[in-house]
Amino acid sequence: MLRTSLARPLSLSSRCAQRSIGRKQVISRFKSTSTKKSVTEEVKKLTWPEYLAIRGGKRKWQTASTIPCALLGFFGGAAYFGTLETDPTKPVMGIDPFFFYGICTVGCMGMGALIGPSIGSAIWRTRHRNQLVLVDTMDREFYRRIAKNRVDASLQSPTHPVPDYYGEKIGSLHQYRQWLRDQGKYKRKALLPEE
Repeated sequence: MLRTSLARPLSLSSRCAQRSIGRKQVISRFKSTSTKKSVTEEVKKLTWPEYLAIRGGKRKWQTASTIPCALLGFFGGAAYFGTLETDPTKPVMGIDPFFFYGICTVGCMGMGALIGPSIGSAIWRTRHRNQLVLVDTMDREFYRRIAKNRVDASLQSPTHPVPDYYGEKIGSLHQYRQWLRDQGKYKRKALLPEE
C-alpha cells in the first residue's frame, strides 16, 4: 500500500503547487539571510571615535613594549660584551675596546627600542583578533584621508618641518580637526607671500 502511494504519479496541479511553495520558501530564506547579513554588517561598522580610541590603545601598547625591550637589549648587550676578554693595548677597529664595547651595548639598547613597537603591535593584534578586519579597513580609510589632506613634503624646510606629517598624534575627532587646521595654516604660510 505504501509502495503504491509513493509510486503513484502526482497530478500536474499538485506538482506546480509544490514547486511554488518550494520557491517561496527559498525566496523567504534568502531574504531573511540577506537582511541578517546587512544588519550584522551595519553593527560591525566602527565609528570614528571608536576607531580613534582603538588606535590610541594600540599606540599605548607599542609605547609600553618599547621600554622593556630597550632595557632587555641593554642588559643583553652588557651581559655579552661585558664577558668578552679585552686587551687595552689592542684596539678594536681603531677604537679602545672599552669604548667599542660600550658603543655596542648602547647599540643593542637602540635595537631593542626599535623592535619594541613591532612586538607591542603584534601582541595587540593577537589580543584583538576579532576586530582586525574592521580596524584594518578603518586604517586604510584614515591614512587615505591623511594623505589627501596633508601638506606636500616638498614645501617643508629643515628648520620648519610639516607638523605631524603622518597624523600619529591624532587620538580624537577634535585632534583630527586641529590637525586639519594646522595643515591648512602651514600650507598658507608656505604658498602665500608674507605681507
